[in-house]
Amino acid sequence: MDQFPRGIDKYLRTRTLQGPWRIEGSDRADFSGAVVIPALAESQHLLATLESLAANPRELLERFLVLVVVNHRADAAPEDQADNRAVLAGLRSGQADRPGLQLGWIDAASPGLELPAGGGVGTARKIGFDLALARLDYRRVEPLLVSLDADTLVDGNYLQALVEHFSTSPAGGASLPFRHREPECPRQQAAIERYELYLRHYVLGLQLAASPYAYHTVGSALACRAAAYAAAGGMNRRTAGEDFYFLQQLAKTSGVAPLAGTLVHPSPRPSQRVPFGTGPSVARQLAGATETVSFYHPDCFRLLHGWLALVESHWQAGPACILQRARELSPHLGDFLQAENFPGTWEKLARNHSGQAARLRAFHGWFDGLRTLRLINRLSSGPFPRGEAEGALPDLLAWAGLPASGRAQEQLQRLRTLQGALQG
Repeated sequence: MDQFPRGIDKYLRTRTLQGPWRIEGSDRADFSGAVVIPALAESQHLLATLESLAANPRELLERFLVLVVVNHRADAAPEDQADNRAVLAGLRSGQADRPGLQLGWIDAASPGLELPAGGGVGTARKIGFDLALARLDYRRVEPLLVSLDADTLVDGNYLQALVEHFSTSPAGGASLPFRHREPECPRQQAAIERYELYLRHYVLGLQLAASPYAYHTVGSALACRAAAYAAAGGMNRRTAGEDFYFLQQLAKTSGVAPLAGTLVHPSPRPSQRVPFGTGPSVARQLAGATETVSFYHPDCFRLLHGWLALVESHWQAGPACILQRARELSPHLGDFLQAENFPGTWEKLARNHSGQAARLRAFHGWFDGLRTLRLINRLSSGPFPRGEAEGALPDLLAWAGLPASGRAQEQLQRLRTLQGALQG
């Protein structure tokens, strides 16, 4: 066979990020997978992450490249630049070497090698994934690309669970179960639990609504086949939310399935490195703004369920009929669909996709995870305002057939159990 499968070869020729970067530390090109870890000023955390990876079985460690992307922009804070220099020096001196660990790194931090202007975690992940593609062996098994963070720990069965999942799953992408580590500070513990409960209630709501985008989008807890990565156009270069958009594209092109049997343990620390996500949310709550994490009204998800069911049952109907039925469900839904040009979109989908499966697949490509979130946010600004967990969760849990009583901490435990985050 040629050096790369056709899809990988095309991606490398047309979509890969061009730049001065290269992989140091390993020259092998026969890996079954790569774990890519962007690192920005992570000298205090990276070794623990590598230690947790090194606790995986030696036979599997030999098959996976662990690739650290040490990165910052040229305008990064001097202390972050100094930290990155220390990390690179440690990697080059063998300080991070562990038995069996196939460690490589990319210098995207030294003068002339920094991330381009506007670059961030998405760019760093893309550099790592793109360069890793050329180090994978495509002759025997479908190689994997795995996304991790430099302050995140994994279990000793992490690699085994990945291999087993992709040996049977038809989906090209996977969302891994996660549970944030417990900080010592009670206030920080309360903040991370509130944020994690928010993440979990949103995914539960999407599951109950039968949305195909009902999976967690955590950058340190996702993976895909290399072929699926290329088919999805690769990682995007966003400075935040890159995980959301990447998984959404995977869902459209090859599917995303939940992986089970292991746990990823992200850091609960506050941070302002990205505009939104775990770190900023914890930081804002610690500053007293707990209201920045609020919970969606269950009726948002009930209306979403009704809308998706309406399209399924009326897939042969014209746009005017569907829009009228949507207005009967809720005038707010009707106004949203009108503003999103549903009638024109549906006409186009009907012209191009005559069969039920193809038309509904195309519909879900249009009404994707982002448009779903926009609808829910619009409903939250109108008839179904967001509120506290005590108001939103009992109804949602009861809908899921779970006990609805108890405090927020107990509700979080129920959702962790439901979403596979209590084993390990």
